[in-house]
Amino acid sequence: MNRRTVIKNLALVLGGAVLLPSCLHSDGTTFVQLKHIDLSADQEKLIGDICETIIPKTNTPGAKELKLPPFVLKMLDDCYNKKDQQAFLAGLLKFTDMVKTKYNSSFGDLSAKDREAVLVGIENSAKSNNAAKTPARRPRPQKHLQDDPLMAFYWGLKQQTIFAYTTSQYFMTKLVFYDMVPGRYIVHYPVSKLKLA
Repeated sequence: MNRRTVIKNLALVLGGAVLLPSCLHSDGTTFVQLKHIDLSADQEKLIGDICETIIPKTNTPGAKELKLPPFVLKMLDDCYNKKDQQAFLAGLLKFTDMVKTKYNSSFGDLSAKDREAVLVGIENSAKSNNAAKTPARRPRPQKHLQDDPLMAFYWGLKQQTIFAYTTSQYFMTKLVFYDMVPGRYIVHYPVSKLKLA
């Protein structure tokens, strides 16, 4: 066999071996490169499914279409401290186990109605627990996040999803209408139009 052919084929095989992992992982489940936390593709997909449940696609784009899950993951990776990241990841595991126990299925395989029921159940549980701790005031579910990793996971994810949505280009250009000069000063205003008491 020709040595040049062998070397060329070997170079192709080695190049393919280097590129193969990135090709296998480019199925759309990996959103961004994370430096401080380690998530599997299934966990990233779960976060995307929860974001889509919080902001579903209707006559407006949903969370996945607006690419909110990558923003949520980047905020989690860059802006949370190590303790909060660990609480978030512990809550993620607890959430996965809770859904598996209750529905004998993964969150992504549930119907839209069941997904909503899971999230509403977490919110109602947080509100009732917080009301028991601070009965004299209006309940704030986010107040006692450190008490339960599941709550830290859910409220952190919901907060970042809503923040991502309200700062998205779609929201800022299509849903929020700005008046560039909100308080106009009208120099000549007829006195007859003034409503005097």
